[in-house]
Amino acid sequence: MKIVIAPDSYKESLSALDVATAIEAGFKDIYPDADYYRVPVADGGEGTVDAMVAATQGKKITVNVTGPLGEKREAFFGISGDGTCAFIEMAAASGLELVPADKRAPLKTTSYGTGELIRSALDYGVRHCIIGIGGSATNDGGAGMVQALGGKLLTKEGEEIGFGGGEIGRIAQIDISNLEPRLKECKIEVACDVTNPLTGNNGASVIFGPQKGATAQDIAVLDKNLTHFAEVIQRDLNISVESIPGSGAAGGLGAGLLAFCHAELRQGIEIVTEALGLASLIEKADLVITGEGRMDSQSINGKVPVGVAKIAKRFNKPVIGIAGSLSEDVGVVHDYGVDAVFSVLFKICTLNEAMDSAYKNIFMASRNIAAVLKLGESLPYSMTKE
Repeated sequence: MKIVIAPDSYKESLSALDVATAIEAGFKDIYPDADYYRVPVADGGEGTVDAMVAATQGKKITVNVTGPLGEKREAFFGISGDGTCAFIEMAAASGLELVPADKRAPLKTTSYGTGELIRSALDYGVRHCIIGIGGSATNDGGAGMVQALGGKLLTKEGEEIGFGGGEIGRIAQIDISNLEPRLKECKIEVACDVTNPLTGNNGASVIFGPQKGATAQDIAVLDKNLTHFAEVIQRDLNISVESIPGSGAAGGLGAGLLAFCHAELRQGIEIVTEALGLASLIEKADLVITGEGRMDSQSINGKVPVGVAKIAKRFNKPVIGIAGSLSEDVGVVHDYGVDAVFSVLFKICTLNEAMDSAYKNIFMASRNIAAVLKLGESLPYSMTKE
């Protein structure tokens, strides 16, 4: 029996690789002779670099970058085992979790560090970058990233603008004569799981600004400034970004990547599973196991379990989902290819207790699921036939 194990991480508890390892260990107690294929997966957010590095036998690179508030800090990116592709999480350099709650200020936070990550990856000779842009602290339209890559965003006095979404309203001219030339030779795919446009009532500032610390007054300024930035991009680069679905992702970083890096915005789960070659593994499998920390109705919106199940159903393979917890509305995932779902919790406990015991709980749940499958094989024909 061939079993593909392709879960997401359990956020703040176990990496996707750890989850896959626990599932394999539980199943091996019952099916010791099965062939197991562990494929840690991510959807473009946290854990994407770890998943891609593990799957490609690559490595993580640590570099010094400019953080969201202009401070110097360490960040990371990944390089595939063959050295051809870089994996970047913008949150590693410009993420919301890097800014204390009382200092979140999207008028000031910058995506400069993300540009530094891209440039560092290019220094390794890659010609393909996969960039996950979830979890940003910024609302600058990717302006900081552009500056880090050599582009100049100039005021009417000919001076460079400062950092943050509050500054981009001062842009009078864009100069890309010194923009990183290696970008032209690099394919950039952006893992983007939101479809919000850059501006307006459904845009970056209105929808995502509050969680980044923006007040109602800030939101008005930020939206106006992004509109202005889009107008200057249209005038100077002849590229329209304002209404493109996904251009509002990560505080408008989606728009910046489109305009200055000629990137392609795609669903994160599709980019990752293609890069991992997951379809070819699933095609030869007898059983597919996936999972994430919590499975609910939101899992159908580009999350790992349904993304994996979508591939499995192309080959008519059975799919089991194993999650830290399940919601009352989790049954909707059955309509999207996940045949059965299980929670790993077996007793009442606190969230911290559940997170601390995650590996053990996943092992126990996986062993019990495997035991039930084994039991089914031994049932009399009269009990199993339709």
